[in-house]
Amino acid sequence: METEQKKGLYKWVFMLALPIVLQNVISFSVGLADNLMVGSLGELALSGVYVANQLQNMLQMLVMGLSAALTILTTQYWGKRDIERIKNIIGIALKFSIGAGFLLLIATLFFPSQILRFFSDDFDVIAEGLKYLRIIRFTYIFFCITQVLIASMRSVEKVKIGMNLSIVTFFVNVFLNWVFIFGNLGAPALGVQGAAIATLISRILETVIMVCYIRFVDSNLKIKFKELVKSDFSLVKDFFKFGLPVILGDIFWGINLTVQGAIIGRLGSTALATVSISNTVFSIVSVAAYGTAGATSVIIGKTVGAGEYEKVKYYAKKLQILFIFIGIFSGALLFIIKDYILLLYNISEDTVIMAKQFLTVLSVTIIGTSYQMSSLTGIVRAGGSVYFVLINDLIFVWLIVIPSALIAAFVFHAPPVVVFACLKCDQILKCGVAVVKVNRFKWMKNLTRENIKS
Repeated sequence: METEQKKGLYKWVFMLALPIVLQNVISFSVGLADNLMVGSLGELALSGVYVANQLQNMLQMLVMGLSAALTILTTQYWGKRDIERIKNIIGIALKFSIGAGFLLLIATLFFPSQILRFFSDDFDVIAEGLKYLRIIRFTYIFFCITQVLIASMRSVEKVKIGMNLSIVTFFVNVFLNWVFIFGNLGAPALGVQGAAIATLISRILETVIMVCYIRFVDSNLKIKFKELVKSDFSLVKDFFKFGLPVILGDIFWGINLTVQGAIIGRLGSTALATVSISNTVFSIVSVAAYGTAGATSVIIGKTVGAGEYEKVKYYAKKLQILFIFIGIFSGALLFIIKDYILLLYNISEDTVIMAKQFLTVLSVTIIGTSYQMSSLTGIVRAGGSVYFVLINDLIFVWLIVIPSALIAAFVFHAPPVVVFACLKCDQILKCGVAVVKVNRFKWMKNLTRENIKS
């Protein structure tokens, strides 16, 4: 009986995770294609785009926080089939997400140079970054809308639309990169500006497709957009009560990545180019871990919402084994392919050597990422313990990761690979915390209206 349950669970995870994994593979492949095409222009262009994209990363973390908050509540209401409250929560998340995109757009319109100087003190890198930023900033609002809508569909087990959307985006973006970066089909060769134009067009298309799907195709929610305008105050209250720690967690994680970018930026353009390459490659290899975490959050949230707590315990025990296996597999894959991937880049020998070092570090830390991230966000946070992950991240990042990296970089003047290892050390250290937290089973909390005090 247990074997059948296990098979059923893994099949459920696989059916939810596969489209998410494929979506992420394709999305990150777009990033890799951008990286390779811009990289062909030289390390300066690559560094400039990396610096400008730090703002996108900040916004992405905020939107991920809003999407995660949405997912925690909507999956539990999905377990109860409370469609009206799900629609209301989606509307709340959309409003705040669009507001965040608009504020960042305004900031980059008025203070573009000042913002980029935070990430690099190299004048030439900033100049390249500004070329890219002046166009890419107009993508922010479209990005916010699309990501929230994809998360909304994922939370009610409609995961294929995200994958299909990524396929369309991949081909459109790569084609437009070829046209505008290098000046094909009669277009001028615009370099990094061409990459930004390609991304802008792709994101507008993404939003249009997603809006049409929500309105005319989806059968689970059948949303009319006027239903997203109204907000139930009690659900707004719940969204902030249970979602705020999640949102803050991702905001602080975004700040953490921003500070990490600033630290790396002070180590020179070679280190900047290297971390840009490493993060892009890592993003592709880690898709299985992130896809499984996303699937897990839907399964755990839905099962907690349905009140089936013994099932939740069983799922949590079995899924931890899966997380470890995925981490080991991903780490081995990254270590094996790293040399071959770097052959695709037009970079100096110094950058190649440093990139191999960085990717070796990541091939180890990805094992920890797969286990602790999936356990803490996919199980603990989705299960209702929304404050724990925030507190845990704050402790590790601001008391261990950032101080150790600053000391290594600016006190001991350690090699960039040592600084980079300090920035990633929490991925291993958090595993001990995750093991204890998950297996005590004190994180299961039903957050739906009927089970909480107003």
